[in-house]
Amino acid sequence: MSRRLMARMTPAALCGPRSKPCNVMASSLIRPGSSDAMRQPLSPGHDRVPDLGCCGSPVVAAPWYRTALARRGFLACVAMPAAAAANPPPYAPLRENLTFHQVPGAPVYYTIGHPGVPVAANEGHTSNAGFVVTEEGVVVFDTLGTPSLGWALLQHIRSVTDQPIRFVVASHYHADHIYGLQAFRDHSSAIIVAQAKALDYTAPGNIDDEQAGPRLAQRRAALAPWVDARTRIVEPRLVFRTAAEIRLGSRRFQLTYAGPAHSMSDMMMQVLPDQVLFAGDIVQNSRIPFMASAAVNTQNWLHGLADVAAMQPRFIIPGHGQPSQDAQQAIGFTRDYILYLRKVMGDAVANWEDFDAAYRKADWSAYRSLPAFDASNRGNAYRVFLDLEGDSFANPGKHI
Repeated sequence: MSRRLMARMTPAALCGPRSKPCNVMASSLIRPGSSDAMRQPLSPGHDRVPDLGCCGSPVVAAPWYRTALARRGFLACVAMPAAAAANPPPYAPLRENLTFHQVPGAPVYYTIGHPGVPVAANEGHTSNAGFVVTEEGVVVFDTLGTPSLGWALLQHIRSVTDQPIRFVVASHYHADHIYGLQAFRDHSSAIIVAQAKALDYTAPGNIDDEQAGPRLAQRRAALAPWVDARTRIVEPRLVFRTAAEIRLGSRRFQLTYAGPAHSMSDMMMQVLPDQVLFAGDIVQNSRIPFMASAAVNTQNWLHGLADVAAMQPRFIIPGHGQPSQDAQQAIGFTRDYILYLRKVMGDAVANWEDFDAAYRKADWSAYRSLPAFDASNRGNAYRVFLDLEGDSFANPGKHI
């Protein structure tokens, strides 16, 4: 593999004598809309949004990451039209205001979702999201589970700073993290960034992950009026395959692909030099994660958690559950839960035991009282059982 690429880029909406470019370095940045097998590198100015120009300077090669690339990529400079903020947004008002916290000693802010699953009682606010303020703009990580929540997040950012929102990074494409993107697409010029597999979320015949159409229909019923007939899926404008870095002001934002694990498009964002990690759903602290999906790969998930631990963040913000200055504890909860599922279900597979019998006799006392246990644990165990059973048939004699 050859080398990492860097581009100096300024969104068109920010062009002018007072605007400053930011650095973006990425591995194989690719154009949304093409199939995975046929995707081509992005060239400046190419996007499916009509009549938008690019004012960034040419892409130049530069070293950053020790591992090289299988192919070279290019960065698109794309701006989204900003809607007039004076008009009231077409989103249902929230009953409960969002609460925000600041990471000690850092311009990093976050909101914590309710610990359960999305229902009308919690207005769909079950995930965490946050943002970072720099001298040259704001970077947002995740936008919550309804357009109304995304709008509330956007409004809070504007109450904290008048810096433009430059990038919105999506940890992965699941409804509880991305429906808020609609507010940012409609009411800011931010560029939405995700891992390349996020483009498959709305693909016809997608069976490897949460299916966009059925999920949207389910949420329109469960989360009305905050998700309604006007709610739509907003795709990313910039995607990467393996890793990318955004340089904005005095801060660097390292984006790392960690999937497939919880989903096909899992990624994390480390904020440097603050050593704050937005972990996405790779880490879910003191809450039973959702694993009952064909996209879930517990082996890769464990590798991703090892990568998180190696980063040694001083503060970690998980996709769900409580942020913590004790990153190892937060990582350890998710890791230990996955290992326990693999142990219990692996023993059942090795002993040719029926799943129902194995599940009934398993000791779930360490997890039974935790949020989302009733909604997720049995499905999680069954998914792991099926995966390990399939692996045993594919690899006879292999120790599970």
